[in-house]
Amino acid sequence: MHPDIHLALHHARAAELRAEADAHPITEGRQDLRTRVGWTLVEVGLKLATRPRPAAAH
Repeated sequence: MHPDIHLALHHARAAELRAEADAHPITEGRQDLRTRVGWTLVEVGLKLATRPRPAAAH
């Protein structure tokens, strides 16, 4: 299968799955929580990835 066709089919199926997930009763009202948890995980990951700076001599 040509890569462009495969990518187009992937995007179409992903859109269908997102629409189904948004319509599901379990996911209603969870976008805010999902967003907050996602950004919290990003923040924790960035803190873990950065090296602590050496303390300045007084």
